[in-house]
Amino acid sequence: MSEHPVARPIDIVIEKVRRTYGAWRRNTPIEAMREDWDNLFWSDATGVVGEPVMAGGVDAMWIVAPGATRERVFLYLHGGGYRVGSIRSHFDLIARISAASGAAGFAINYRLAPEHPFPAAIEDVLTTCEWLVGQGVSLDHVALAGDSAGGNLALAGTLKLRAKGGATPAALVLLSPWTDLELRGKSYETRADSDPIHQRAMLAATAAGYLGGADPADPLASPLNAAFAGFPPMLIQVGDRETVLDDSRNLAAKAEAAGVSVQLEVWDEMIHVFQQFPDELDEAREAIAHIGAFLRERLL
Repeated sequence: MSEHPVARPIDIVIEKVRRTYGAWRRNTPIEAMREDWDNLFWSDATGVVGEPVMAGGVDAMWIVAPGATRERVFLYLHGGGYRVGSIRSHFDLIARISAASGAAGFAINYRLAPEHPFPAAIEDVLTTCEWLVGQGVSLDHVALAGDSAGGNLALAGTLKLRAKGGATPAALVLLSPWTDLELRGKSYETRADSDPIHQRAMLAATAAGYLGGADPADPLASPLNAAFAGFPPMLIQVGDRETVLDDSRNLAAKAEAAGVSVQLEVWDEMIHVFQQFPDELDEAREAIAHIGAFLRERLL
């Protein structure tokens, strides 16, 4: 008798995510979806204890690993399609990045759609940056980090800060960033069969819910449409199986053409924001180590 093949770690992760998505129906309340999402990713395995604060009216939390300094900060913006996700869903990832980088994590619960459509979340990012500066933290020592929709917000927040004429963050860390709400990348077709979760129709509906009628071509909605001259250095990590792969590739190409220092890492066989599964994936732990090294270099 032949033995059953042993499931690969990435396949175990995919099944875990699919169980959560598969339980949702058209009439599933958004509150239930948000709770499911938080439970999917929540972990306190690192032992780090968060410190809740209000940052200019925005619900926030310091997540600081032992030995990390609050003189160097990364402001983390969670993903979740602007509809789900929270500090809770990304607590473990932020704690691990803090440990890897030696910098303090600062996370926010920005306002979510559909209750608070574009540009409410971006406004919360600006408010938080201003609050950090008011606390004596120079933006020269702050990185903006985010995954998926949060990566979009990190870019949009930087655009807004640049437009105000003041300081911009020292660096950007972008995990599977969703940079193009117009969904123009070729990977929406070429990776449709390999991406087990995110398909064009789903993402189009998510974008419409966030935009609330706003123009998806607006650079604050689709930062891929922005001009990147003067942007801080970027680390971009993305999985090779993702339909949003070209959102990262095209961003890297356009930013590099504008003179921005860009490190683009395309991880073979990995899915959307695979870094959230460090217990299962060696690649996730390695990617987090790369993030830590990048932040240590940039947040001098």
